[in-house]
Amino acid sequence: MRYRYLLASALSIGCLSFGRLTAVAQTKPEDKNFKVLAESFADLQILRYQVPGFDELSLQQKKLAYYLAEAALSGRDIIYDQSGKHNLLVRKTIENIYSTYKGDRKSADWQKFLTYAGRFWFSNGMHHHYGNEKFVPEHSYAYFSKLVLNSNLKAFPVNKGESVAAFLNRIRPVIFDPKFQPKITDSSPNIDNVVASSNNFYEGVTQKEVENYYAQFDTKGNAPSWGLNTKVLKQNGKVIEKTWKVGGMYSPAIERIVYWLEKAVPVAENAKQKDALQKLVKYYRSGNLKDFDDYSIAWVNDTESRLDVVNGFIEVYKDAIGKKGSFESVVSLKDMEATKRLEAIAREAQWFEDNSPLMPDHKKKTVKGITAKAITVIMESGDASPSTPIGINLPNADWIRRDHGSKSVSLSNIVQAYNLSSANSGVLDEFTFDPAVKARIRQYGALSSDLHTDMHECIGHASGQINPGVATPDKTLKNYASTLEEARADLVALYYVIDPKLIEIGVMPSLEVGKAEYDSYIMNGLITQLTRLKPGDNLEEAHMRNRQLNAMWVYEKGKADNVIEFVKQNGKTYTKVNDYNKLRTLFGQLLREIQRVKSEGDFEAGKNLVETYGVKVDQNLLKEVLARYAKLNVKPYKGFIQPKLVPVMNGTEITDVKVTYPTSFYQQMMEYGKKYAFLPVIN
Repeated sequence: MRYRYLLASALSIGCLSFGRLTAVAQTKPEDKNFKVLAESFADLQILRYQVPGFDELSLQQKKLAYYLAEAALSGRDIIYDQSGKHNLLVRKTIENIYSTYKGDRKSADWQKFLTYAGRFWFSNGMHHHYGNEKFVPEHSYAYFSKLVLNSNLKAFPVNKGESVAAFLNRIRPVIFDPKFQPKITDSSPNIDNVVASSNNFYEGVTQKEVENYYAQFDTKGNAPSWGLNTKVLKQNGKVIEKTWKVGGMYSPAIERIVYWLEKAVPVAENAKQKDALQKLVKYYRSGNLKDFDDYSIAWVNDTESRLDVVNGFIEVYKDAIGKKGSFESVVSLKDMEATKRLEAIAREAQWFEDNSPLMPDHKKKTVKGITAKAITVIMESGDASPSTPIGINLPNADWIRRDHGSKSVSLSNIVQAYNLSSANSGVLDEFTFDPAVKARIRQYGALSSDLHTDMHECIGHASGQINPGVATPDKTLKNYASTLEEARADLVALYYVIDPKLIEIGVMPSLEVGKAEYDSYIMNGLITQLTRLKPGDNLEEAHMRNRQLNAMWVYEKGKADNVIEFVKQNGKTYTKVNDYNKLRTLFGQLLREIQRVKSEGDFEAGKNLVETYGVKVDQNLLKEVLARYAKLNVKPYKGFIQPKLVPVMNGTEITDVKVTYPTSFYQQMMEYGKKYAFLPVIN
C-alpha cells in the first residue's frame, strides 16, 4: 500500500522549518540553490528532487544503486501497456512527431500538441493519472494529420503494408474519441467493472467470468495473491491467464529487468539482500506467485541494508476489482536521521494495536516486525513515476504482514521537494478562515502531515486482522477494497495523531500538532481536494474517495453535537472543527466499523459506506472551490523529473557513479523512449 501526496500537504506548510520541533532533523539538501520547479502544463507542475547522501556511499553501494535504477527504468514500457492496450502505439507516435516534425514549432497548435504529449507522458498513457478519465488533444485531428505527414513517415508504428492514411484512420478514435476507452478504471456500482475499465488487465472477458475463474483458487490462509501478475482473456472460448514473466507476456522488458538485477546480486550489501534479489530474479523467471511470496518474505527480513528497492507488480489501484498489480520500482537509500521518528512509532506498534478502538477479535494479538524508516529516493519508475507516493508499506499480502512483518517507509526527499514547491502557494490563506487555525497549521502542519503519513503506513496498514475463513479483500470487498483499505489506514493515523502517547515517545511537542492535522484533513476531505475535479465530476480515485468518506461520515454523525460545521463568510465556504475530542471518538467509531467490514468481508456494508459518503460531490460547492482555486494559479497535481545516475568508466570497469539532475521533463521522456523501449506496440 502507498500514500499519495495530498493537497492537504500544500495546506500544511508555510515554510520548511514549521513543525520540525523534535530531535528528528529533515534531510539536508545538497544544494540550497537547487531549483525544485521545472515545466508546468495543463493541471500539472513538474518538480525535481535531490539525492542527499549519495556521494557518501561506497563504490559497491553506488554500483548497486546504478544497477537497480537501470532495472527500474527497464520496466517502463510495462506500465504504459498495462494502462491501456494502445498506449505504446500512441507514445511512439508522439515521440516520432516530437523528434522529427519539420513544421512550425511556435504555433498555438504546436503548444497544444506539447501539452497533450506532456499529459500523456505524465499519466503513462491517455487517461488522467488521478481522475481516471480519458483526455484528448486540444488541437484538431486535421492538425494531427499535418503533424504526422510532416514527420518521418518511416518511423511511425504502422502495421505491415499499412498506408499512412490507414494508420491515421486507425489511430484517430484511439486519440481523439473521448468515448473510446473512456476510463482506465471504472469502479462505479452496479456495472461490469471489468468491461467498463480501459486498462489492459482483461480482454474479452466479463467481471462475472473473471470472478468465476478466480473462485477456483483458494484465497484463505497463506494463499498467494492470485492474478497479481497476469492478464486474463479468452482463448478458444476458455478463460486463461497470460503471465508477466521471462518467456511470457512482457518478456523483452522483464529480461532487461532481470539482466540488471543479476548484475546487482554480486554487489549486494549483505547476504540477506543478496538472497532477496536472487529470489526476485527467480520469481521474474518463473512467474510463480509462491516465488513472489518467498521474495517478499526475504525482502522484509532484509533490515540491515542501507540501500533498498521495490521492483515488481505491486499495487492494484488501476484494477477496479483489485487483483492486478501495476509495475513499479523505487530505488532508495536510508535517511539515517529522519528515520528516528518512524522507528519511535514502530517500536510502539503493539501498544497502538492493543489500545485501538477495534473489536477485540479484529486486533492482532502479536504485531510482527514493522521495519520503519525514512528513505531518500534515488530513482522511481513505472506506476511510482512521475506521480509518486510519499509513503509506502509493503508487502500487501495480509498473511505475510501478520506472520513476517512489513516495511514502512516515508520518502523524505520527495516530501521535501513537495514542501518547497508549496511553500508560497496561497492555498492555506484562501481556504482557512480562522486566523488561529491558520497559525496552528503554519506552525505544526508539516510535522502533523509527516506524522499522519508515518502512522498511515507504519501502523495503519499493519493493523487489524481478517477473521479465520474469510477470503482476501479483493474477493470479498471487490471494487471497494482499495478505498476501504486506504480509509482504514487513514483512520488509524487520525485516531492516534491527537493521542498523548506521541508526546510521550518524543515525536511531537503537543496536542496542537494533532489538532492541526484534524483541521487540514477535514478541510481537504470536504473542500480542497475538490480542486482536482472538473464541473460535473464525482470522485473516482480510491484515495480521494477514502478522504471524503472519512470526513463526510464524521461530519454527518457529528451534526447533533456540531462537531464539524460548514461556515459561510463573504460568499466563501470553509470548514470548522468545534470539538477535537469528539471528532477523535467519531474517527475511532468509523475505524472500528471499516475494520469489521474488512475482517468479516461484509461487501454490502463496505459498498454502502463508499457510495453514501465517498463518491457524490456537491456541484455548487465544487463550482465555488474551482473558481477560488483558479485565482491562485496553482497546479493541483505534481510529479517529478528523475535524477540520472551516470557511471564513470575506466574501460569496462565502473570507477564511480555520479548523480546528475536533468532540467527538462520533455527531454527525459524522449531519452527514456529511446533507451528503455523494449516492448512491441501490441502485447
